[in-house]
Amino acid sequence: MSDLAERVETWMVGQMPIIQMHGGTSVVREADPDEGVVVVELGGTCSGCGISDITAQNIKRDLIMDFDEVQEVHVKVPDTGDMGSSTVEGGRGGDLQYSSESADHF
Repeated sequence: MSDLAERVETWMVGQMPIIQMHGGTSVVREADPDEGVVVVELGGTCSGCGISDITAQNIKRDLIMDFDEVQEVHVKVPDTGDMGSSTVEGGRGGDLQYSSESADHF
């Protein structure tokens, strides 16, 4: 894991404790300091949560403000509905459905 990924993981735990308090999870899938791109995936109870879009917007805004090298943030939020294509979550073995309702959902 890159230094940026580790710093973003630490930031997520410190800045977004509400995710874990509500049974959600977050993981940094990509953190490229050269390209300035970070990809964060939310899971657990974030999947299908009515305010996950607000959480995603806050994460995007705050990561760009708090990390000089971060220019672009993508937040993936699994959807519990029937829309989207089935994927297997890397390393965890769970089947997730991803919504295609907005550009921020995969």
